[in-house]
Amino acid sequence: MKLATWNVNSLTVRLQQVLDWLSVNPVDVLALQELKLTDDKFPADAFMQAGYHAQWFGQKTYNGVALLSRTPVTEVVKNIPSFQDDMARIISATVASDAGDIRVIGGYFPNGQAPGTDKFEYKMAWLKGLRGWLKAELATHPRLVLMGDYNITFDDADVWDPVGMRDQIHCTDEERYHLNAMISMGLHDSFRLFEQPQKSYSWWDYRDFGFRRNHGLRIDHILVSPALKPQVKACTIDKTPRKNERPSDHAPVVLELSTQR
Repeated sequence: MKLATWNVNSLTVRLQQVLDWLSVNPVDVLALQELKLTDDKFPADAFMQAGYHAQWFGQKTYNGVALLSRTPVTEVVKNIPSFQDDMARIISATVASDAGDIRVIGGYFPNGQAPGTDKFEYKMAWLKGLRGWLKAELATHPRLVLMGDYNITFDDADVWDPVGMRDQIHCTDEERYHLNAMISMGLHDSFRLFEQPQKSYSWWDYRDFGFRRNHGLRIDHILVSPALKPQVKACTIDKTPRKNERPSDHAPVVLELSTQR
């Protein structure tokens, strides 16, 4: 079973790229972020023709998340129930698998702009709300995957210029505190369960030939619960779509699970 996450940075612009990627990489579940469209504009028919059921939570101009699944999902929840928010950032659902149901949460975490700003304070409050809800979700759904654009790096290995970006957004101690607190809850960074190439990133700035020079960040993560950790077979970053014409600035991250417990 394969699950993937991809910040597409406008589904309107990159729908065909997503469909093309799915035709070559027929994952069982795909979480999308930054749809940048309203619910009535979501291309559900296009995904149905490609063999995917879709659940989505859109927003005009900004944000927006979706889950695509080969099989129908249940128990769909949008955003964090205990956190008041006008932004479309979270979509979660239960997905059936041969080894048992999996609770899948797809998220577009706040960017935060810069430390000391109102947007950074919102990010801190949002992350606190997410962790509180995750604790309850894990108790109810021990087989859980949290994947998406976290807008946070774990440590210097996730940053092309750790000295130059120290204490800047995505790399602050405050952000990393919340990310590591999720690890302390028992979640595991599936990418780091395996030996990976150095300078492995999932996002590259459009400016200054960031992708060509591999000046990137690893900010797209797939965390798995302790119950799922033994089933993790691989986790990779697929940089191929970043070479497309008019690509997203993010690359898909793909998790492979064994179908046996």
